[in-house]
Amino acid sequence: MLPRTLFLSRLIGLYCLVCGLVMLAHKQVFVEALAALPNPFAMLWITLMTLLAGLAMVLAHNLWSKRPAVVIVTLLGWITLIKGIVNLLLPAKWLNDLVQGTFLCGPCFYSLAAFSLVLGAYLAYEGFRSKPA
Repeated sequence: MLPRTLFLSRLIGLYCLVCGLVMLAHKQVFVEALAALPNPFAMLWITLMTLLAGLAMVLAHNLWSKRPAVVIVTLLGWITLIKGIVNLLLPAKWLNDLVQGTFLCGPCFYSLAAFSLVLGAYLAYEGFRSKPA
């Protein structure tokens, strides 16, 4: 894999692992933080950072190959970019209702935490296991 693919795979993998563990260890804090997001300034700041991260990932890593880790890193970049654009275009009330109704329910919350852990473990493993091309 290319060095930037290895870096992004490690970065995203470790980020997902930490987020998944924090979600499981401190569910109430996470839920309260999401519930406090209707603040328009906070939402705008988060949206702009998401857009910036998505743009950076797409510009630095728009690679499609047969290796699953490479495709996953590219897809995450595009998903992050699209999320940033959609969050800028949708009314804040809709976003708040979506977060409150979808991610804060019990089964959805734990499924998201489990997905984050599995994705993080896979990407971190691939990033640290593979050698630069």
